[in-house]
Amino acid sequence: MEWRKSSRSNASDDGACVEVAFVPEAVAVRDSKNTSGPNLTFPTVSWDAFRADLRGKQA
Repeated sequence: MEWRKSSRSNASDDGACVEVAFVPEAVAVRDSKNTSGPNLTFPTVSWDAFRADLRGKQA
């Protein structure tokens, strides 16, 4: 998987960030401080609804 860190992450966060990887029909999320640890996987439709909710919009 190709992991991407949030564009809002910066050095002052001490690495406290999440990373995401887009895979067919799903999005995986992991803790950037523990890259060898577990990750959570969400269906793409659920991820899209989550992002829309963060932006204050309905999916």
